[in-house]
Amino acid sequence: MLDVMYFAWVRERIGEPREQVETNAATVAELIEELRRREERYALAFSDLSALRVALDQELSDFDAPLDGVREVAFFPPMTGG
Repeated sequence: MLDVMYFAWVRERIGEPREQVETNAATVAELIEELRRREERYALAFSDLSALRVALDQELSDFDAPLDGVREVAFFPPMTGG
């Protein structure tokens, strides 16, 4: 079971800040594919991966990163400097 968290416009499109997800995904990319197939709101939120970043257990990661041993996945837009 994974804690999946959504931030900024990702949260707005999905309509929830976090949820627990039962998954057999081996990588972040596989998890995203599973989520996309759930409902249109997920497909919309994950339609452009170049506009997304992911953190695994609060460490910035890549979409091909393995999920083995991971407890928390967070999706958010790229940070902008100021």
